[in-house]
Formats: sequence, structure tokens, C-alpha cells
Amino acid sequence: MSDYWSIVEPFWEAINIYEGPEVFRQTFDSVPKVSGLLFAAHLCQSEVCNGGFRQFFSNSTGVLAPEAAEGFREIGQSKVAILIQSAIGLLGSPYPRDREEWQVRLRQVRKGSLDLLDEEFFVLIESENGGFQTAADGYSERGQNK
Repeated sequence: MSDYWSIVEPFWEAINIYEGPEVFRQTFDSVPKVSGLLFAAHLCQSEVCNGGFRQFFSNSTGVLAPEAAEGFREIGQSKVAILIQSAIGLLGSPYPRDREEWQVRLRQVRKGSLDLLDEEFFVLIESENGGFQTAADGYSERGQNK
């Protein structure tokens, strides 16, 4: 079985989440789709597992929230993707890609709303479709064999 990190690592420096939505989109679109979606899912799970959705949206990682949801759908963790979409929805529609704007909206979200999503995320990230690592590795293998 393929290790998902082996197709994320070569593009780790290529995707720029720090210089705004246009630079993010340009750099994200410059890498293979499988690698980009795994990059987004990896960063999302890393941030949420470390400090919840509030941390994910407080940091530059918030720019890739829609791609993270897509990444989780693609790896077969659709319930996790739905949680991410729910968190995105709390920040309004359309989702603001500008960090300052999503941070302003984040301050207006009731803390308890994100806490409930965090709790569900922590369970699903370890259990749905064999857990994140297994699901991401499987997607990586399927993506490389296309």
C-alpha cells in the first residue's frame, strides 16, 4: 500500500497558503490534484486535531477549507467532509477566502457550535473508512494507479 505522505511531500513547499487566496489557488492548481487534495486534508486534520476548528480557521490554513472538504470526500471520509462543510457554513456563504474576513466572521460564531463539530471530528477522523491514515493511503494508491 502507498503512503499518502510520499505524494504530498514533493509538493509541500509548492502550495502557498500564506499570501492570500489568489496565490493559494494558483499554487494549489499547479500540483497534481491527488497531491493537492491530500495536502489540504492533511493540514486540516493536523490543525483540527491540534486545536479544533477554531485553530484551523484562525490560521492561514483556513484558506483551503473547501479543498479540505473535497479531499476528505475523495479519500472516503464523507462524514468528516460534511463536518468541515458545516464548519465552513458557520462562516457564511459564500465562504470568505480572505483571512481577515473569515477571522472577523469566526469571532461571531458561538464557541459551542465549533466545539460540537470538534468532538464529532475527533471520533470520525480515527474511525471512518479505517481512519485518516488508512483512507489517505488508499486514495494515494488509487490516485497513483490512474
